[in-house]
Amino acid sequence: MDRTTPAGSPPAVDHSAHPHRWLLLAVLALAQLMVVLDGTIVNIALPDAQRELGMSDGDRTWVVTIYALAFGSLLLLGGRIADYWGRKRTFMVGMAGFAVASAIGGFATTTEMLLAARGLQGAFAALLAPASLAILTITFPTGKDRIKAFAVYGAIGGGGAAIGLLLGGVLTQYASWNWCLLVNVPIAVVAMIAGLPLIRESKAHGNTRYDLPGAVLVVAGLASLVYGFSQAENGWGRVQTIAFLAAGVVILAVFVWVESRVSNPLLPLRVLANRVRGGAFLTSALTGAALLGGILFLIFYFQIVLGYSPLKSGLASLPMTLSIMVGAGVLSNLLPRTGVRLPMTLGPIVGAAGLVWLSFISVEGNYAAEVLPGLILLGFGLAMIFVPLQNVALAGIDEHDAGVASAAVSATQQIGGSIGTALFTAIYTAAITAYLSENATRPAAQLEALVSGYSTAFIWAGVALFLAAPIGFFMIRPAKEDLMKVPAVAHVG
Repeated sequence: MDRTTPAGSPPAVDHSAHPHRWLLLAVLALAQLMVVLDGTIVNIALPDAQRELGMSDGDRTWVVTIYALAFGSLLLLGGRIADYWGRKRTFMVGMAGFAVASAIGGFATTTEMLLAARGLQGAFAALLAPASLAILTITFPTGKDRIKAFAVYGAIGGGGAAIGLLLGGVLTQYASWNWCLLVNVPIAVVAMIAGLPLIRESKAHGNTRYDLPGAVLVVAGLASLVYGFSQAENGWGRVQTIAFLAAGVVILAVFVWVESRVSNPLLPLRVLANRVRGGAFLTSALTGAALLGGILFLIFYFQIVLGYSPLKSGLASLPMTLSIMVGAGVLSNLLPRTGVRLPMTLGPIVGAAGLVWLSFISVEGNYAAEVLPGLILLGFGLAMIFVPLQNVALAGIDEHDAGVASAAVSATQQIGGSIGTALFTAIYTAAITAYLSENATRPAAQLEALVSGYSTAFIWAGVALFLAAPIGFFMIRPAKEDLMKVPAVAHVG
């Protein structure tokens, strides 16, 4: 009890608390929903968009890749901008920019126009997401209200993927693929109008310099790597492929060198130096690669091979999301007894088994036998990774670095997804080419070749996810006292 409060007196009222904080939470949750569902809502629309715009298979996957690449590579800079420029101002600019980019994409008449819009969406999402989380942290600084607020915010993040699958199916089937992008416009307008009087401006104090060289280098390096992997579909030995991959590695090495010498690094290397956190970031990247890079092909299989409608494709994908939600609920109760090492070792194995199961899909398509068990296994495996991941990444970290470490988890997942999508597309294309070269005369060769490509992509996505298992076993060994010291404030940037 506060010694200045007489016994029996009611608890002191915090007059600095936001009087409409629950309305503000609704606005922030709406912003979070828009950013999260955009990662899946467009997937359902891709086959229709590809037919209408005449996209190649490579361009089709870039619609997913370029969003994840821009989002992930700019997220740390977005957090700095929110802290130094002002969280409210950054939130409004991010929301408005996301809406404009969505409108451009929704009215796209060419592949180039759609890709440019998706890149802009990712860039503005990198402003919007950290600003939103920082505002939430400031609005709910302590107590039970904070726990409730972050639970709601986290639930939106977890359920956004499922909402995106369903909403994308409904909009594509009953309106058009364009509305999977245009739907963001009214959401953004509502959030901006409601948020303008509710959000209080706030800024960080102290050093307000940006690490612009670091931001340029990390974007250039990652873009070069992703483009190099995307060119591998034309051959791994081509000069263009090797040149971009090599350039990406060199540029990222320069980024690390710069970060070790600047006074205000975008990503302090001390955050990565810890073995446990390094393992968490590697796990996050591999999980993002397997999830975004592998599951994308399941949507194509549903619509192109099995002939599912967009809505049916969304519904057919839901068991994975439901398994994640159920698994997360169960594991949250077991985690205090099991610790984090066991689930982060078993999770990649279970998830990889699910992806390998999906590799047995066929042209005829038996959903109950060939798809459903794989989705359930993958969902439970991902739950075992996602539940402890954030705590592991923040275990034992100094309060000053909590924001950047939290942002790095999201950034590595998005970056892993962009690299995985490009890499698995190259593998998928090579598998199709190999199949057709041997079976071109077969009556169903085209569909069989597609299934062969999807199956191969699932296997390699499973391999990527499985690689996280030894990382979990050998690197994810946080001390119990470090897990107990996870910072309460973990805003991005």
